[in-house]
Amino acid sequence: MGSCIICGVDVDGGGRICDPHQEDVVFDFRGDSPDQIASNRFYRGVVDGYAEFGVFVDLASGVTGLLHRSELDQRLDSLDWEPGDEVFVQVKGVRDNGNIDLAWSIRQVDREFRGVLVQDGDTEYLPEEDGEEDDAEPDAGTNAESDSPDVSGDEPVDSGVNDDEHGDAGVSDDEHGDAGVNDDEPVAVDEAAEVAEVDEADRDEAAEADEADEAGSDEAAEVDEADEADEADRDEAAEGVTEEDESADETAEDTDETAEDDLDDDRERVGIGTLADAVGDAVRIDGEVVSVRQTGGPTVFEVRDETGVVDVAAFVEPGVRAYPDVEVGDAVRIDGEVESHRGDVQVESEALVLLEGEEAEAVRRRLAEALTAEARPEGLQPLAGDEVVAELADGLLDAAEAIRRAVLESRPIVVRHPATADGYVAGAAVERAVLPLIREEHAKSDAEYHYFTRRPLDDPVYGMDAATNDATRMLQDRDRHDEQLPLFLLVGTGSTVESADGIDLLSVYGVDAVVVDAEVADPETREAVDTLVSPEIDGVDADLSTGALVASLASAVNDEVRDGLRHLPAVSYWEETPDRYVELARNGGYDAERVAELREAVALEAYYQSYQDKRELVADLLFEDGGNLAAHVSEQFREKLETEVETATENVVTEAVDGVEFAVLDTDGYTHRYDFPPTPLLLDDLHRRNANGEAYATVGIGTDELYVRTTADVSVRGVAERAAELAPGADVATAGLREGKIEFLSGERDAVEDAVVAAVAESF
Repeated sequence: MGSCIICGVDVDGGGRICDPHQEDVVFDFRGDSPDQIASNRFYRGVVDGYAEFGVFVDLASGVTGLLHRSELDQRLDSLDWEPGDEVFVQVKGVRDNGNIDLAWSIRQVDREFRGVLVQDGDTEYLPEEDGEEDDAEPDAGTNAESDSPDVSGDEPVDSGVNDDEHGDAGVSDDEHGDAGVNDDEPVAVDEAAEVAEVDEADRDEAAEADEADEAGSDEAAEVDEADEADEADRDEAAEGVTEEDESADETAEDTDETAEDDLDDDRERVGIGTLADAVGDAVRIDGEVVSVRQTGGPTVFEVRDETGVVDVAAFVEPGVRAYPDVEVGDAVRIDGEVESHRGDVQVESEALVLLEGEEAEAVRRRLAEALTAEARPEGLQPLAGDEVVAELADGLLDAAEAIRRAVLESRPIVVRHPATADGYVAGAAVERAVLPLIREEHAKSDAEYHYFTRRPLDDPVYGMDAATNDATRMLQDRDRHDEQLPLFLLVGTGSTVESADGIDLLSVYGVDAVVVDAEVADPETREAVDTLVSPEIDGVDADLSTGALVASLASAVNDEVRDGLRHLPAVSYWEETPDRYVELARNGGYDAERVAELREAVALEAYYQSYQDKRELVADLLFEDGGNLAAHVSEQFREKLETEVETATENVVTEAVDGVEFAVLDTDGYTHRYDFPPTPLLLDDLHRRNANGEAYATVGIGTDELYVRTTADVSVRGVAERAAELAPGADVATAGLREGKIEFLSGERDAVEDAVVAAVAESF
C-alpha cells in the first residue's frame, strides 16, 4: 500500500495519489498500452502532428491520443505548438478500440501542478525514485581485477574509502556505519551505492578489524574500571563532553532552521521587474509572499515587490515544504540565482529569511507607496467626450483603482457579465485593458489566464447559482493553492435586488465586489458592494449602454488600449446608437455596416457555449478580424433570426385590452428553445418590427416564465406585483428587470397570462 504524495493518506494497490487529488498531479507515462492510461488524469505528452479536426499527442512510444479541436480554448490554427513540443493534456477516456480522447489543460508547466508522478504500466512513483532499485544492485560493469566500479575515462573514482583507516568504507573511529556520508552535503544514490560496493574480502577484513577493535575496547574498559581516578573529575569531564556535544547539536539546529548566515552580505537588492535581464545572475530580492505552492519537487513561493512578481523555488527534498514558517503576507529576503524555465523567469533560492521589524516595515511601505502611486488613474477621459460618462467620473475612477490595485496585489480578477452582445462587449473591453497589465506585472507567461477570468451569465441576474459557483472556486483556489480571494467585477448585472442573495454570499467571505451597470439599478445595492457605478443610482439622465460605460472605464484602467476601444460603444447598442459613438467608430475605421456585423456576430457567439468566455474567439471578432470572420458569423445570425421571426410571426396572437394592442407568443410551442436565437433576442426583434404606435406590448410566455416588451415606460417589477395580486396562487415574481422577465408556477400559466396582460394595460 502506498501513500498519497499530496495528503499522505494510504492508497490501495501501491499507488501514490488518492482519488480526490487525481487531477492535482501530472503523470509521465512509460507504459506501452492505451489500456494502462487512466481517465481524467493529466499527462505529459509530445505533439505528434496536426489534422483538420485536432492535434495528435504522443503520451508514450506507440501510445497516441487525439486532442479534438472542440476541446481547445482557442482556434486550432492559433496554436503555436510544433511537432516535438512538450504539452500537457487530460485524458477524457480510452475507447474499446484503443483510441484515446484528450482534453485541453490550462496548466502547461510542471509547477502549475501540485506534483509529478511517473506511471510505468500500473506502477506509480516519484521521478526521483526512478532507478533506485537498479542502483542498489552491484554494477554489472565492475572491473574484476581492480574490484572497483568500471568507469569510462582516465579519472579515478572517489569511493569515499579512507586509505588511512582500516578498510571500513570511510567510517571514522567516532562514527560507525555512515558510509562516509557528510551530514552537511547530500550524497547521490549512485555514489552511496559505489561506496557500498567494496570487495567481499575487504569487507571481511574490515569486519575482523572491527572485532579486534571491540576486543581492544573491552580491555580498555576493564582498565578504566580498575582505575581509581577521582570520581568527581570523571563526572566533570563527562559533563564537559556532554555540554560540548549539546553545543554542537544546537549549532547544527541553528544552521538547519535558518538561512540567515547564508545571505551574501555584499549582495545588493534588485527589483523583481529587472530580473528578465538578469538570467544567470546571483541576486537578492526583498518582497512580500503572495502565494505558496507545494509541488512534488520544490516549494514555490510567489513573491511581490514594488516592481513586479516572480516565482521563487526552494528545495529541501521532493514534496517536502521548505521554510514551513513562511506564510502568505510575510515579508522575506531571498538570495538566489535567476533562471529561465520555458520562457518564464524564476529564482532558485539559495537562502530565504523572514524579515521583521524595520526591514519588514520598509518592504510593506514600499509596496503601499507603489500601490497608491500606480493604482489610481490620473483622471477620466470619456470616450467620444461623453458628458454623461463624465458625470460618473468619481465612481469610474474608484472602479478603475480597484481593478489596477488587484493586478498590483497579485489578486485574481473575476468578471461577470450577461451572455448578450452588450455584456460581451463590456467584458471584452475590461479584458483588453487588464491583460497587458497582468503580463507586465508577472513573470509567468500564463499569468493572464491565472489572474483574470471572465465568466458570462445565462441570465442578467447574479443569482445564487452563479455566486455558489464563484464561492466554490475561490475557496478551492485559496485552500489548495494559497491564492488570495479575488476581486469580483460585475458589469451589466448585480445592481438590482434580484442579485442580492448572490452578492450577500460573496460578502460573507469579505471579498471585494465592484458593480458597473448602465441600466436599471436599485438603491439597496449601494451598501452591498464596495463600488457601484450606475447613472440611475447617481441620478444621471443617461442614454447609455453598459458596453459604452465600461469602455470608458477600460480606457481609465489602461490608457494605452484606448484607441483600440473606440468602436466598442457603437457595437453595444442594438438601436438608436448615439451619434457621438457612431462618429467615434467611424474615425476608428468601423462604418455602420461593419459595426452591425460585429454586433450580430458577437450576439450569435454569445449564445453558443454561453457559460464560456471564448476569449480568443471574441478577441478575434472585436479586435483582430479583418472582416471575414465577423461577416461570416453575422450572416448566420441573420439567417437564423429571420427564420425564427417568420415562424413566430405566423403564430402570434393579437388582442386589444383597454386601448393597448398586445402581441402574445407561446414561446414553448413556436420557438426552437435550444437553438439560436434566445427568446429575449427574438422578442426584441419582433417588438421592434411590429410595434405600431405608443400603446403596443409584446408578451412571450413559456412554461413558467414570460417576457414583456412595451412602447411605454412600464415598470416590470410593478407589473409583476400587480399580476401577483390578480393571480395570488401563481407565485408571480420578477426574475430580471433589464430583460423584462417574470417567473410563475407552471400550473397557473393561463391565469398569469391574463393577469400580466391586465397589469400591463393598467400601466399605460
